[in-house]
Amino acid sequence: MFKQNLQQLFLAVLLGVAATAHAGDTTPAAQLQRFEAAAGRPASAENGRIFFTSTHGSKWTCASCHGESPTKVSKHASTGKAIDPLAPAANPDAFTDAARVDKWFRRNCKDVLSRECTADEKSDVIAFLLALKP
Repeated sequence: MFKQNLQQLFLAVLLGVAATAHAGDTTPAAQLQRFEAAAGRPASAENGRIFFTSTHGSKWTCASCHGESPTKVSKHASTGKAIDPLAPAANPDAFTDAARVDKWFRRNCKDVLSRECTADEKSDVIAFLLALKP
Protein backbone atom coordinates (compact mmCIF):
# COMPACT_ATOMS: atom_id res chain seq x y z
CA MET A 1 0.00 0.00 0.00
CA PHE A 2 2.78 2.44 0.94
CA LYS A 3 4.65 1.61 -2.28
CA GLN A 4 1.51 2.22 -4.37
CA ASN A 5 0.87 5.57 -2.63
CA LEU A 6 4.50 6.55 -3.16
CA GLN A 7 4.24 5.67 -6.86
CA GLN A 8 1.03 7.71 -7.18
CA LEU A 9 2.66 10.66 -5.44
CA PHE A 10 5.70 10.42 -7.71
CA LEU A 11 3.46 10.28 -10.79
CA ALA A 12 1.46 13.28 -9.58
CA VAL A 13 4.65 15.29 -9.05
CA LEU A 14 5.92 14.35 -12.51
CA LEU A 15 2.64 15.33 -14.12
CA GLY A 16 2.66 18.62 -12.23
CA VAL A 17 6.19 19.40 -13.41
CA ALA A 18 5.29 18.47 -16.98
CA ALA A 19 2.21 20.68 -16.88
CA THR A 20 4.12 23.70 -15.60
CA ALA A 21 6.98 23.14 -18.04
CA HIS A 22 4.61 24.04 -20.87
CA ALA A 23 2.79 26.83 -19.08
CA GLY A 24 3.54 30.20 -20.59
CA ASP A 25 4.71 33.32 -18.86
CA THR A 26 2.58 35.67 -20.92
CA THR A 27 -0.51 35.93 -23.11
CA PRO A 28 -1.02 36.84 -26.76
CA ALA A 29 -2.72 40.07 -25.65
CA ALA A 30 0.26 40.95 -23.45
CA GLN A 31 2.62 40.29 -26.37
CA LEU A 32 0.51 42.58 -28.54
CA GLN A 33 0.66 45.31 -25.87
CA ARG A 34 4.43 44.86 -25.52
CA PHE A 35 5.05 45.38 -29.24
CA GLU A 36 2.49 48.19 -29.54
CA ALA A 37 4.27 50.02 -26.72
CA ALA A 38 7.62 49.51 -28.45
CA ALA A 39 6.14 50.69 -31.76
CA GLY A 40 4.47 53.71 -30.17
CA ARG A 41 1.22 53.11 -32.01
CA PRO A 42 -1.77 50.76 -32.04
CA ALA A 43 -1.41 47.64 -34.17
CA SER A 44 -3.26 47.17 -37.44
CA ALA A 45 -4.69 43.71 -38.14
CA GLU A 46 -5.05 44.65 -41.82
CA ASN A 47 -1.40 45.66 -42.06
CA GLY A 48 -0.55 42.39 -40.33
CA ARG A 49 -2.56 40.40 -42.89
CA ILE A 50 -0.80 42.14 -45.76
CA PHE A 51 2.60 41.65 -44.13
CA PHE A 52 1.90 37.96 -43.41
CA THR A 53 0.93 37.13 -47.00
CA SER A 54 3.40 39.34 -48.90
CA THR A 55 6.97 38.81 -49.99
CA HIS A 56 9.58 41.21 -48.72
CA GLY A 57 12.51 40.73 -51.06
CA SER A 58 12.79 36.99 -50.60
CA LYS A 59 10.75 34.18 -52.10
CA TRP A 60 9.18 33.30 -48.74
CA THR A 61 6.29 34.91 -46.93
CA CYS A 62 5.14 34.14 -43.40
CA ALA A 63 2.37 32.12 -45.04
CA SER A 64 4.95 29.99 -46.88
CA CYS A 65 5.38 27.98 -43.69
CA HIS A 66 2.46 29.02 -41.50
CA GLY A 67 -0.13 28.61 -44.27
CA GLU A 68 -2.54 31.00 -45.89
CA SER A 69 -4.85 30.05 -43.03
CA PRO A 70 -2.73 30.17 -39.85
CA THR A 71 -5.64 28.56 -37.97
CA LYS A 72 -4.66 25.15 -39.32
CA VAL A 73 -1.64 22.88 -39.02
CA SER A 74 0.82 23.68 -41.81
CA LYS A 75 4.25 22.51 -42.83
CA HIS A 76 7.62 24.17 -43.20
CA ALA A 77 8.37 25.17 -46.79
CA SER A 78 11.76 23.49 -46.98
CA THR A 79 11.79 20.79 -44.29
CA GLY A 80 8.17 19.66 -44.53
CA LYS A 81 8.01 19.56 -40.71
CA ALA A 82 4.52 20.06 -39.26
CA ILE A 83 3.89 23.48 -37.73
CA ASP A 84 1.09 24.02 -35.22
CA PRO A 85 -1.46 26.73 -36.00
CA LEU A 86 -0.09 30.19 -35.30
CA ALA A 87 -3.42 31.87 -34.51
CA PRO A 88 -4.11 31.85 -30.75
CA ALA A 89 -7.78 30.93 -31.34
CA ALA A 90 -6.64 27.64 -32.88
CA ASN A 91 -3.58 27.07 -30.68
CA PRO A 92 -3.85 28.05 -27.02
CA ASP A 93 -0.05 27.86 -26.61
CA ALA A 94 0.65 30.43 -29.34
CA PHE A 95 2.36 33.58 -28.05
CA THR A 96 2.33 32.43 -24.40
CA ASP A 97 6.10 32.24 -23.90
CA ALA A 98 7.93 35.54 -24.34
CA ALA A 99 11.33 33.94 -24.97
CA ARG A 100 9.88 31.70 -27.71
CA VAL A 101 8.04 34.66 -29.26
CA ASP A 102 11.28 36.61 -29.45
CA LYS A 103 13.27 33.62 -30.73
CA TRP A 104 10.84 32.73 -33.52
CA PHE A 105 10.22 36.32 -34.61
CA ARG A 106 14.00 36.77 -34.85
CA ARG A 107 14.52 33.57 -36.88
CA ASN A 108 11.48 33.84 -39.12
CA CYS A 109 11.88 37.53 -39.86
CA LYS A 110 15.46 36.91 -40.94
CA ASP A 111 14.18 34.18 -43.30
CA VAL A 112 11.41 36.35 -44.75
CA LEU A 113 12.97 39.82 -44.56
CA SER A 114 16.70 39.15 -44.25
CA ARG A 115 16.52 41.28 -41.09
CA GLU A 116 14.70 41.34 -37.80
CA CYS A 117 11.11 42.58 -37.78
CA THR A 118 10.31 45.97 -36.33
CA ALA A 119 8.00 46.35 -33.35
CA ASP A 120 5.38 47.75 -35.77
CA GLU A 121 5.56 44.61 -37.92
CA LYS A 122 5.39 42.29 -34.91
CA SER A 123 2.40 44.07 -33.38
CA ASP A 124 0.56 44.11 -36.72
CA VAL A 125 1.13 40.38 -37.26
CA ILE A 126 -0.03 39.52 -33.76
CA ALA A 127 -3.12 41.74 -34.18
CA PHE A 128 -3.90 39.90 -37.44
CA LEU A 129 -3.46 36.50 -35.80
CA LEU A 130 -5.59 37.50 -32.79
CA ALA A 131 -8.41 38.53 -35.13
CA LEU A 132 -8.60 35.05 -36.71
CA LYS A 133 -11.19 32.51 -35.64
CA PRO A 134 -10.72 28.73 -35.96
